[in-house]
Amino acid sequence: MIDVHAHFADEGYDFPAEWEKIKAAGVRTVILAADTLEHAAWHAKFCKEHEGAFFTVGVHPSELKNFGRETVETIEEGAADEKCVAVGEIGLDYHYPDPDKTAQRAAFEAQLTVAEELSLPVQIHSRDACADTLAILREHFGRMKRGFLMHCYSYGAENLPEFLELGAYFSFGGVACFKNARRVAESVRACPIDRILSETDSPYLSPFRGEKNTPANIPVIVEKLAELKGVSLFETIEAIRENAARLFSKLK
Repeated sequence: MIDVHAHFADEGYDFPAEWEKIKAAGVRTVILAADTLEHAAWHAKFCKEHEGAFFTVGVHPSELKNFGRETVETIEEGAADEKCVAVGEIGLDYHYPDPDKTAQRAAFEAQLTVAEELSLPVQIHSRDACADTLAILREHFGRMKRGFLMHCYSYGAENLPEFLELGAYFSFGGVACFKNARRVAESVRACPIDRILSETDSPYLSPFRGEKNTPANIPVIVEKLAELKGVSLFETIEAIRENAARLFSKLK
């Protein structure tokens, strides 16, 4: 099984015990997503020392202080690592008051361009910014050679076809396990089996409310995805494995 989006840097996990727990749960691959360049560097070091660990490099839309040419160059350098499988997480976040939308859009497009030039896929964070995210992705349509992932997809089944038309993959996590998460459940059901992926967004969004999340919870999440899709657990696991290999070509 695979977790395509988790965070370890500065999150207080107890290693190596946590990694052993993850492996014991049957999770063979974990992609560690960057929100800052510092965290990407931490993840890169971790991945060199742990088989089955991979990482992304990029800057989250809420972490754009001092974003500029040097930032882009550092992303390009980090992306050359054999264990860097994507640029991300990047995108738009309009959730909090007074977001700098201009700066967010500029950083998003700059990082999309890096991914395009390096033929890497993209992990996208998009919160309360569906229309602008779609507009930017449409502008880049045809240049995103390796595709993109809508991480922790939350825009509902009604918007899913628009992202699908652009080549999106969709990852779902612990929220899908909540009884009142109707919109997420509808999205899972509407998502084609060849575009679905599993994530935890650890340490956030545990399927067990009030608990710190971990990639060791992936089996719980995948079982729920299988239930919602109405297919066998084996078929779901195999589809997710194939989808991850197709999107993240540097996975080995």
